[in-house]
Amino acid sequence: MSIASDLIRGHTDTIILAHLTREDSYGYKINKDIQVKTNNNYELKEATLYTAFRRLEGAGYICSYWGNENTGARRRYYTITPEGRQAYDQMKKEWDEAKELIDILIKSGEERQDGR
Repeated sequence: MSIASDLIRGHTDTIILAHLTREDSYGYKINKDIQVKTNNNYELKEATLYTAFRRLEGAGYICSYWGNENTGARRRYYTITPEGRQAYDQMKKEWDEAKELIDILIKSGEERQDGR
């Protein structure tokens, strides 16, 4: 199953904030986690991911810090702020409401009045 990116594109911020509600993380790991959770059916393009980080940080929903890795390159970690948590809760609520409406509309579209 391949998911059309258009279906998810408007929800990139929600997906990132959802991940950060569980743990602080860095871009590569967030993207890999998305791939694993979706059985490689979806991944964020690097440009999309880092554009979203800048947008979320600019809005005050996340902040970043440099990790203390002893080996390899230093990583920039992202953490959700209290404002980001509130924004995520609102985004999730809006997603749930939209999904419910879409489910109703799709189901009603499948129910033909003439029984065919």
